[in-house]
Amino acid sequence: MGPVVNIQQSEAWNGWEGRLWAENPDRYNGMLDDFNAALFTAAEIDEGHQVLDVGCGTGRTTRLAAELATRGRVAGIDLSAPMLARARADAAGIPNIEFVQGDAQVHPFPEAGFDRAISRGGVMFFADLVAGFANIRRGLRPGGRLAFIGPTAPNPDGDYTRATAALAEFMSGPSPAARGMMSMVDPARIDEVLTEAGFRDITVNRVEAIEVLGEDAAAAAEFICSLGPVQFNLQGLDKSTVDKIRDEVRAGLRRYETPQGVQVPGTVWLVRATN
Repeated sequence: MGPVVNIQQSEAWNGWEGRLWAENPDRYNGMLDDFNAALFTAAEIDEGHQVLDVGCGTGRTTRLAAELATRGRVAGIDLSAPMLARARADAAGIPNIEFVQGDAQVHPFPEAGFDRAISRGGVMFFADLVAGFANIRRGLRPGGRLAFIGPTAPNPDGDYTRATAALAEFMSGPSPAARGMMSMVDPARIDEVLTEAGFRDITVNRVEAIEVLGEDAAAAAEFICSLGPVQFNLQGLDKSTVDKIRDEVRAGLRRYETPQGVQVPGTVWLVRATN
């Protein structure tokens, strides 16, 4: 691995939270896959493109990009060794993919080596946001495009918030890996960071989609309570209290049960910019 300046994030994603994602990729992808269409429509990847997937995790979006860039190549970069191990295993036999363990804020990308840079929620964690995006921009050819999705600010009246209300009083702070996740929830801040990093033609749009959290309310409640930020905040509670919280979350999710699983509406920011 090359130089790392995001030391805290590297330690977190190579620890228990990174392993949690690596061991449960299908469950995490269920939360995010419905946003893929908007991301790839914004990216407009052609068959000959060289594509960079920033914060690629277990490689779901890297594989999807490789299906589009059939005559090109897709490089996925992430800090997490456990997640990259899973990504490499799941991409075995796909010839136009490579995975790199590295810190995208300072990684020596080939200058103007990519036509597209994409990210499904992996670009909010830079210690220096402007430096991180400037480094990604240097890796893009002139006219190359950046497309990513990131979280919107929590909605106190949103479906997920209401369904998981039993957790609210216990969520006192982010887990180690989640620190920085809310650094770009303000569209004005997104525009400011990307402008300072040298991008232009910046657009920020709200996208709504469905998050699938489990096959039924019980499975969804179990999954939510296993999420890194939730585990981190519940770890000091006794078992009976945790069980009670999980039961209340399960009850809150019952109204979202469908034959296709527990489906809760969610929103993200879809961002597009040009080098």
